[in-house]
Amino acid sequence: MMTDFNRKGIGEEHLFTPGITREQAVSFGRSLRNKTDRLSHARWLVPKDRPDPVAVLMKANEGLLSILLPVRYSSMLESPLNFFRGSAAIMAADMATTPDTGLYVQSCGDCHLMNFGIYRTQEKKMVFDIIDFDETLPAPWEWDVKRLATSFVIASVQNQINRQTVAVIAHECVRSYREHIAAFAGMDPLQVWYSCFSVKSILRMAKDHELSARFAKRVRKAITKSLIGEDFHRLTEMRDDKIQLKNDSVLSQHDYRKLIEAVFESYVDTLSYEERILFDQFKFRDIAAKVGSIGSIGTLNGISLRMSPNEEPLFLQIKEARPSVLEPFVGKSRYNNNGQRVVAGQKLMQAAGDVFLGWTEIANGRHFYIRQMREARIEPKIAAFNARVMIRYAQLCGGALARAHARNFKSSIISGYLGSCSKFDDAVSQFAIEYAEQNRKDYEALQDAVKKGLVVANKFPSQNGAPKTDKPAYDTVDQ
Repeated sequence: MMTDFNRKGIGEEHLFTPGITREQAVSFGRSLRNKTDRLSHARWLVPKDRPDPVAVLMKANEGLLSILLPVRYSSMLESPLNFFRGSAAIMAADMATTPDTGLYVQSCGDCHLMNFGIYRTQEKKMVFDIIDFDETLPAPWEWDVKRLATSFVIASVQNQINRQTVAVIAHECVRSYREHIAAFAGMDPLQVWYSCFSVKSILRMAKDHELSARFAKRVRKAITKSLIGEDFHRLTEMRDDKIQLKNDSVLSQHDYRKLIEAVFESYVDTLSYEERILFDQFKFRDIAAKVGSIGSIGTLNGISLRMSPNEEPLFLQIKEARPSVLEPFVGKSRYNNNGQRVVAGQKLMQAAGDVFLGWTEIANGRHFYIRQMREARIEPKIAAFNARVMIRYAQLCGGALARAHARNFKSSIISGYLGSCSKFDDAVSQFAIEYAEQNRKDYEALQDAVKKGLVVANKFPSQNGAPKTDKPAYDTVDQ
């Protein structure tokens, strides 16, 4: 029975571990060290048959909107971190060649430091959490930890933080994950399920008066904003005496708006009875196609504006969902619709739910999920982080990832494997440093492919003869 926890290729039905005591789970976790030594995670050894990274990218990008592919490559070329964000498929293939315990959790699949943020829940509480689940799938828990730690190395090097401190930042990220997993392992299931990283808990983690004061100021500023205020005017305009969404003319001229409209025809069927009653209180006003952030460029995305009888807005994001980059290595999801895969993964991993979260499919076979735009968002300004801030942020992200994994109720097994010493922390921080160098080489390979004309990378296409720009007609509004 115990060995069932160590199966590869398991589906969601095997994510949970009912019927065993905490002590049994910890003991089983310790036994996994015999299979996969904790120090075995330390090295990145390039496989002799490693595929060309540019070829992996081009394969992963098949089926994306052709008009946006040059934009996607151009955005990835802006920095090694941008490349990392857009190349989850490359690291997924590489992770499949590295040691792991075989213990699966619902993974983020694209866990990096830009996929975390603060937002206000529907209960008006400010929380910090993972905010993107496009690649979510049951997979080895180590993969999320390694990708997150690597992203901190890449970002820290990019911010010109010295090499010794970069290693400390990666180490602190993993240490925080290990210590938080141990804490969750000692909680009852309901405590784990309802746990979250609130603003108060974040301030306690900061352990720095100056950082706490700066952070609290950002939170107060975010709370004073609302979609009726600054964000509402950023996304909308008056046309023909009506409030309408600002359009991205490049996508509109290709008639992608009609495809976005079709998404809503079946979306409401995935809402529960009470959610549908709430949804019906907001009447349709407008819909627009949009360009996503780096990881989503090339997929079909949009925004829907609905208004209550009192003219209170509801913004819904429409995002195309494609197969997870993890799928070739861990097996297909139990869900035939990739939008449903994302929704199920988000509901399992994220602390604060979204009443409007749903999924659908349109006639041409494209899958989508729909979510509400979060209020009072605070996104990390990574480029401005010095070493001290980066360390605190790494600790926070490591803890938040542990909380998300703990909702799989395998924290006792993972904690048993990790133990109380720093062996795993040391190993993964070393791996992150080595893999960040691999990311740099892959980034340069894409640069070389563009120079040779093998890949086309352009800024956002010109609109009606206007100069080319780096951004679409309105800013992206991903959470």
